[in-house]
Amino acid sequence: QLQLVESGGGMVQPGGSLRLSCAVSGVTLDYYAIGWIRQAPGKEREGVLCISSIGGIINYTNSVKGRFTISRDNARNTVYLQMNSLTPEDTGVYYCARAYDNRCPLTPEYRYWGQGTQVTVSS
Repeated sequence: QLQLVESGGGMVQPGGSLRLSCAVSGVTLDYYAIGWIRQAPGKEREGVLCISSIGGIINYTNSVKGRFTISRDNARNTVYLQMNSLTPEDTGVYYCARAYDNRCPLTPEYRYWGQGTQVTVSS
């Protein structure tokens, strides 16, 4: 059974860092792209970053450029989202999701989703 489980969320002060993990089970990660999508309170879901099966990256939002990075460890079936220089505007629930195939979708439409992890940036 396919599962995506996010972890690493929490509360952090502005300027701080967090690393989110997405542990995938039930499928070999080698063949699929994985994306991170977030939803701020009262707002629609917003794509953040995606990494393809061969390491190609799509950035869905300019607001995270230079601050967030995505990486994958296929041996551990895990994808990471490193978030630096966090601001209150980064607050929200962060979801990881599996794409339909090995390519990152040009728009953040994914086949399977995790339950999400809360990130709160506040002083």
